[in-house]
Amino acid sequence: MMPVELVLLVALSCVIPIYGGVCDQRPKMREHIMRITEFGAVGDGKTLNTLAFQNAVFSLKSYADKGGAQLFVPPGRWLTGSFNLTSHITLFLDKDAVILASQDPSHWQVVDPLPSYGQGVDLPGKRYMSLINGDTLHDVIITGDNGTIDGQGLVWWDRFNTNSLEYSRPHLIEFVSSENVFVSNLTFLNAPAYTIHSVYSNNVYIHNVTANTSPESPYTIGIVPDSSVNMCIQDSTIKMGYDAISLKSGWDQYGISYARATANVEIRNVHLGGASGSSISFGSEMSGGISDVEVKDVHIHNSLTGIAFRTTKGRGGYIKEIDISNVHMVNVGTAFIANGSFGTHPDSGFDENAFPLVSHIRLHDMVGENISIAGGFFGTKESPFTSIILSNISLSIKNSDSPVDSWQCSYVDGSSESVVPEPCPELKSFDSDYGRAESL
Repeated sequence: MMPVELVLLVALSCVIPIYGGVCDQRPKMREHIMRITEFGAVGDGKTLNTLAFQNAVFSLKSYADKGGAQLFVPPGRWLTGSFNLTSHITLFLDKDAVILASQDPSHWQVVDPLPSYGQGVDLPGKRYMSLINGDTLHDVIITGDNGTIDGQGLVWWDRFNTNSLEYSRPHLIEFVSSENVFVSNLTFLNAPAYTIHSVYSNNVYIHNVTANTSPESPYTIGIVPDSSVNMCIQDSTIKMGYDAISLKSGWDQYGISYARATANVEIRNVHLGGASGSSISFGSEMSGGISDVEVKDVHIHNSLTGIAFRTTKGRGGYIKEIDISNVHMVNVGTAFIANGSFGTHPDSGFDENAFPLVSHIRLHDMVGENISIAGGFFGTKESPFTSIILSNISLSIKNSDSPVDSWQCSYVDGSSESVVPEPCPELKSFDSDYGRAESL
C-alpha cells in the first residue's frame, strides 16, 4: 500500500489537466486614433450620445484592413444607450472618462434570447441588448487608463424587484460568437444584470478590472464565461450583489441541444465578493458542460458562499476537471456548496431524465477565517457527485462548539487529507476514482 500523500499525487496526476497559455496573451496597439468628440458627442452627463458612438464605430470600420483603429473617450460623462462594436477596434477610456448607461429602456435595443437559453435571464421572450455589444467579432479591445463604465443599474433593479420589466435586463458588456477579445484597466459600476458576459466565444482575456454593484442589487453577476473556451480572468477585483464570477453553458434542453461547453478557463489573482450568492460559482445553467477550469490565488470576502457548484435534474451536461487552490476566505457563510437540486427550468420542455454529471473536483490549499459553515455536498440518488477531493484546507468556524457538524453530505463520494474541521465520512474514504489510483 502506498502512503496517502502518494496516492493523492498519483491520482491527481492522472485526472487533473495541466493548464497554461490562456493568460499569456497581450493586445495589439492601434496606429489610427479618433476621438468620440469628432462625431458630435458631448460629455456633460445629459446629452444622449448613442448616435455618436454608432457613427464612430461605423467610421472605424474603414481601418479594418490597416490594423484597425482606436476610439478614444476623453474626460467627461458620456451618456449613451446600447451600441455595437466592430472587429479590429479598441475602445479606450481616459482615466477621467465615464460612459454612463441611459436609464430609459427606449434607448436600449431589444434582441432575441440566446439559443442555448430559450429566454432571457429574467423573463420569457426577448431581452435588452447589452450596453456595449459585440456579435461575431474578432480582435476587439476595451481598455483605458482606469476609466469607468457605469450601468446606473438602480432603475433596473427596482423594475426587477417590482416585476415591472418588459424584457430581461441588459448587461454592461456582451460578446457573442467572438474571438480574440481583451478587456482591461477599467472600472465597471452598477451593472443592470451581468457586468461582462462572454458567450459562444474563444480567446477572451480579462485583466485588471474592477467591477462593483450594491450588495442589495438583485442577481447581479460580475464576469460570466458562458459556452466559451480559452478564457482568462486575472488581477481583478469583483464585488457583486449575487455572484462575482459564474461559469455557465446553457439552460436545460436549449443548452443540451446547442451543445457548447465552457472549457479551458484560467482564473487567478482575484479579489471576490458575492453578497447574496457566491464568489465563484459553476452553473446552475451548465447544460452544455463545464470542464478544464483552473482557479488559483483567490481572496474571498463577505460572501454568502465561497465556492458553489449548482445543478439540478433536467440540466444534463457536466461539471468536471475543476482545480481550485490557494484560496483565502474571510467572513463567508458557507465555504463550499455543491447542490444537485438548485435552480429552476425555462419551461416545461425539459427532460426529467437528463441528469447532470459532477465529478473530478479538486479543492486544495485553502484557509478560511470567520466561516459559519464549512460545506455541504448534496448530490442526487440518480446522479451522485463523484471524485471530490479536498486537501490542505483549514477553516476557522465561528460560534461552533462542535465543528464536525459544519459539514453535510449526501450522495457524494471522494477523499480528503489534512482538512479542518474534519469533513463528513463520504469525503474521508478512498473509494472514489481518485482513490483507485492506488492500484495503478
